[in-house]
Amino acid sequence: MMDTFPQLRPFYSVEEYLRREELSDTKHEYYRGDIFAMAGGSIDHNRIAGNAFIALRERVRGGPCEVFTSDLRLLVERHTLYTYPDAMVICGEPAFAPGRRDVVTNPTLIVEVLSPSTKMYDRGEKFNFYRTIPTFQEYLLVDQSRVYAEQWQRQANDGWLLSEYDRLEQEIVLASLQVTIQISQLYERVDV
Repeated sequence: MMDTFPQLRPFYSVEEYLRREELSDTKHEYYRGDIFAMAGGSIDHNRIAGNAFIALRERVRGGPCEVFTSDLRLLVERHTLYTYPDAMVICGEPAFAPGRRDVVTNPTLIVEVLSPSTKMYDRGEKFNFYRTIPTFQEYLLVDQSRVYAEQWQRQANDGWLLSEYDRLEQEIVLASLQVTIQISQLYERVDV
């Protein structure tokens, strides 16, 4: 006999998600009651994320902005999304979720490394979520399988301007941070 009732997924509260996450060995994303395991990154994914962190840190050191790795959780308040960007920059003091010191809400720039399993989400729905963050000004997407980066910059009319890069000798001007980084630095030691 066939079961005609769909399987119901449990609904998790934010508090339960945060408790579980504190005890977990792996990272999970939370979206409106659902918890999703985040896939582990490849060696090239880790290299690009690390290269982005180093490049950004070198350029903002001593100023009002600070770079964070994927160990710091981000809350997109409007959508109740808790996630871990590959890197993010906060300018000024970090704003924390109520009662937390491990969840921030005010990135200026977010970096995501594109993998085959996440690139559609990172470019689509996740970017739509990120755009609701008032402090969010720039989004940098770096492909791990080829030399290719997308830079999205918030415009005065709240539209977003896309710039694309596909050569190692190109430079990206990050207007929100008033710095420039080389594509070649993002792909250091990456076999593409």
